[in-house]
Amino acid sequence: MKFKAEIDIMPQEALLDPQGKAVSSNMDKLGLSMIDNVRIGKHITLEIDAVDEAQAKVKVDEACKRLLVNQIMEDYRFELKSI
Repeated sequence: MKFKAEIDIMPQEALLDPQGKAVSSNMDKLGLSMIDNVRIGKHITLEIDAVDEAQAKVKVDEACKRLLVNQIMEDYRFELKSI
Protein backbone atom coordinates (compact mmCIF):
# COMPACT_ATOMS: atom_id res chain seq x y z
CA MET A 1 0.00 0.00 0.00
CA LYS A 2 1.06 3.56 -0.59
CA PHE A 3 0.60 6.29 2.02
CA LYS A 4 1.13 10.03 2.14
CA ALA A 5 2.49 11.49 5.37
CA GLU A 6 1.89 15.11 6.36
CA ILE A 7 4.46 16.03 9.02
CA ASP A 8 4.39 19.21 11.11
CA ILE A 9 7.56 20.17 12.98
CA MET A 10 7.50 23.04 15.47
CA PRO A 11 9.95 24.53 17.94
CA GLN A 12 9.30 23.27 21.46
CA GLU A 13 7.03 25.59 23.44
CA ALA A 14 9.70 26.21 26.10
CA LEU A 15 12.20 27.50 23.52
CA LEU A 16 12.45 30.92 21.95
CA ASP A 17 11.33 31.04 18.31
CA PRO A 18 13.32 33.94 16.76
CA GLN A 19 11.48 33.79 13.42
CA GLY A 20 8.11 33.79 15.12
CA LYS A 21 9.18 36.61 17.41
CA ALA A 22 10.26 38.73 14.42
CA VAL A 23 6.94 38.15 12.67
CA SER A 24 4.98 38.86 15.88
CA SER A 25 6.78 42.15 16.43
CA ASN A 26 5.96 43.31 12.89
CA MET A 27 2.23 42.50 13.04
CA ASP A 28 1.49 45.82 14.77
CA LYS A 29 3.21 47.73 11.93
CA LEU A 30 0.82 46.02 9.49
CA GLY A 31 -2.25 46.98 11.50
CA LEU A 32 -2.60 43.43 12.83
CA SER A 33 -1.93 44.10 16.51
CA MET A 34 -4.51 41.48 17.51
CA ILE A 35 -2.13 38.74 16.26
CA ASP A 36 0.50 37.66 18.78
CA ASN A 37 2.72 34.74 19.74
CA VAL A 38 3.50 33.60 16.19
CA ARG A 39 5.50 30.36 15.99
CA ILE A 40 7.08 29.21 12.75
CA GLY A 41 7.88 25.61 11.91
CA LYS A 42 8.19 23.24 8.97
CA HIS A 43 5.69 21.18 7.02
CA ILE A 44 6.97 18.11 5.19
CA THR A 45 5.06 15.73 2.94
CA LEU A 46 6.34 12.37 1.79
CA GLU A 47 5.06 9.17 0.27
CA ILE A 48 5.85 5.74 1.64
CA ASP A 49 5.21 2.18 0.48
CA ALA A 50 4.31 -0.09 3.39
CA VAL A 51 2.49 -3.35 4.03
CA ASP A 52 -0.09 -1.58 6.20
CA GLU A 53 -0.75 1.65 8.08
CA ALA A 54 0.95 0.41 11.25
CA GLN A 55 4.22 -0.23 9.40
CA ALA A 56 3.96 3.12 7.62
CA LYS A 57 3.55 4.90 10.99
CA VAL A 58 6.62 3.15 12.38
CA LYS A 59 8.74 4.10 9.35
CA VAL A 60 7.60 7.73 9.25
CA ASP A 61 8.23 8.03 12.99
CA GLU A 62 11.70 6.57 12.47
CA ALA A 63 12.43 9.05 9.64
CA CYS A 64 11.35 11.92 11.89
CA LYS A 65 13.47 10.79 14.81
CA ARG A 66 16.58 9.92 12.79
CA LEU A 67 16.65 12.67 10.16
CA LEU A 68 13.85 15.21 9.94
CA VAL A 69 13.48 16.47 13.52
CA ASN A 70 15.97 17.87 16.01
CA GLN A 71 14.33 16.34 19.07
CA ILE A 72 16.33 18.57 21.42
CA MET A 73 14.61 21.67 20.02
CA GLU A 74 11.57 20.50 18.04
CA ASP A 75 8.36 18.54 18.47
CA TYR A 76 6.52 16.82 15.65
CA ARG A 77 3.27 15.16 14.71
CA PHE A 78 2.09 13.51 11.52
CA GLU A 79 -0.96 12.18 9.73
CA LEU A 80 -1.08 9.33 7.26
CA LYS A 81 -3.50 8.99 4.37
CA SER A 82 -3.68 6.05 2.00
CA ILE A 83 -3.27 7.06 -1.64
